[in-house]
Amino acid sequence: MCQLLGMNANTPTDVMFSFAGLAGRADEHKDGFGIAFFEDPGLRLFVDHHGARHSAIAELVKRYPIKSGNVIAHIRKATQGRVALQNTHPFVRELWGRYWAFAHNGDLKGFRPRLHGAFRPVGDTDSEHAFCWLMQELAKAHAAVPTALELSRTLAELCLAPAGHGSFNFLLSNGQAQWAHASTRLHWLERHHPFGAARLRDQDLSVDFGALTQASDRVALVATEPLTADEGWTAFAPGELRILRDGRSQPAV
Repeated sequence: MCQLLGMNANTPTDVMFSFAGLAGRADEHKDGFGIAFFEDPGLRLFVDHHGARHSAIAELVKRYPIKSGNVIAHIRKATQGRVALQNTHPFVRELWGRYWAFAHNGDLKGFRPRLHGAFRPVGDTDSEHAFCWLMQELAKAHAAVPTALELSRTLAELCLAPAGHGSFNFLLSNGQAQWAHASTRLHWLERHHPFGAARLRDQDLSVDFGALTQASDRVALVATEPLTADEGWTAFAPGELRILRDGRSQPAV
C-alpha cells in the first residue's frame, strides 16, 4: 500500500519533520516518491521513480529550506503501471488558472472512464487516469471558479464512482485548500497553541514545536498511518471527505 502525507497551514510551514517520518517507511514503498509544495499560485514538484531511501532527489528535498501552506507527498508501492517517472505521484494539472496536485493510495479495478477533454494521462496508472477524470468532471460541473463549498459538494458526488471500483484514498490541492478522501485508511491531526513536542513513530527523531511556532500558528496534517507516537491522530470514517484550510481540518460537506 502506498503512503500519503498532506499538510495545510495558516502560515508557510516547514514540513521536513513529517516528511522524514514518511520517508522512513520507504523500505516497503520503494517504487518512487514525490512531493509538491505550493507557494502562492506557484508550485515546486520533486518526483523520482527511485525509492526515497536511495534517491538523490529525496536527499535534496530533505535539505531544501521550503516552507509552504499546502504540501502533498507520496511514497509508492506499485499496483498498476510500471515503475517509471511518469507514473510517480503527485500528478499536476492546471484548472481555472491554478495548479492542482493529486496523490492516490489504492487500487481501482476497471475504472477507465472516457476522457474527452483537455485532461489526459501521461503514464499508465489507475491513479493518474482517475485524477484526469476528476479534473474533467470538475471543469464540466462549474463554468466559473467555484467556492470551496461548491467544490466540496461536487467532489463528494464524484468520489462515489471511482470508490466503487476499489480503494480511493487521495489528497487533492489547488494551493488554497486541500481535500482528503478515505475509502479505507487515512488519519488526520491538528497542531495549534499550546504546541508541544512530538516524536516520530518509525525513527528516533523528535521536535519541540513550542520552540518553533507562534501562538497564532495552526497546522493540519493527513497521513495514511499516524506519523508520530504521542499525538492524537483521528481515523477517517470510510467514505469521508475532509477539507483542510487555514490549518484546520473539517468535514467537507
